[in-house]
Amino acid sequence: MARSKRLLFRIGYSLYTRTWLGYLFYRQQLRRARNRYPKGHSRTQPRLFNGVKVLPIPVLSDNYSYLIIDTQARLAVVVDPSDPQAVQASIEKEGVDLVAILCTHKHWDHSGGNRDLSRRHQDCRVYGSPQDGIPYLTHPLCHQDVVSVGRLQIRALATPGHTQGHLVYLLDGEPYKGPSCLFSGDLLFLSGCGRTFEGTAETMLSSLDTVLGLGDDTLLWPGHEYAEENLGFAGVVEPENLARERKMQWVQRQRMERKSTCPSTLGEERSYNPFLRTHCLVLQEALGPGPGPTGDDSYSRAELLEKLRRLKDLHKSK
Repeated sequence: MARSKRLLFRIGYSLYTRTWLGYLFYRQQLRRARNRYPKGHSRTQPRLFNGVKVLPIPVLSDNYSYLIIDTQARLAVVVDPSDPQAVQASIEKEGVDLVAILCTHKHWDHSGGNRDLSRRHQDCRVYGSPQDGIPYLTHPLCHQDVVSVGRLQIRALATPGHTQGHLVYLLDGEPYKGPSCLFSGDLLFLSGCGRTFEGTAETMLSSLDTVLGLGDDTLLWPGHEYAEENLGFAGVVEPENLARERKMQWVQRQRMERKSTCPSTLGEERSYNPFLRTHCLVLQEALGPGPGPTGDDSYSRAELLEKLRRLKDLHKSK
């Protein structure tokens, strides 16, 4: 039964990513979300940092796009423009020129607005990985490549696993003397991580470790509003984690008022996100094979990550 379910899932994923059916499904998602959430699924607040503005844009049923603005030059970059209509409304409200689209990966709920926005803004460049089949890609990026727009210095980091060519984007805080900002797409969420569609647990672990190498004060801007569900799962695998409990209380207050939970910091995530804690003894003891003749002293972090992901896929938040 489990093997049949995995096979059906793989077939569905292939149809979504490789055929026109995926685009039709995305268009249906877009229509439904616009009708259900005419003002967006969550109430967001921009962050201002000495001439740089980060504006989260709630799109579809739980996605986020991000408008990053050099407020002096009036130039903007957008990350993962799922809904071109919502993004364009924000561009017009802010009175800025869109010069670049940064796409984390090919999935339509992150790349669906590339065509309309790049056509509307003729000087707009579309960045992403050449390994990922990004729609309307004009400027391929590799690991550690930097995109410069006014005062904005944004570094692409290769983080395969969710898709083969997944990238995250790191806005350097040094030019504006503020915190760096990580736009993580579907690699990392508040207390969660993305599914491994096109890689192995080892691949995903390496990508998560890339993020772990960044500073604690780095702000995390994820691709989805999954905080409450993810923290619920984290409580199942690490029930005595007080940092998780405090964060859950805050998140529940936010969601009661439909407020966004973005951003968190990487320092926070290290304290409660189980997918960043595979090195922690408490998780290894809780989820590893255990002592005795069947135990395996070499039970790896990748195996633990794979088990966490499998448990998360089965979990339904109460």
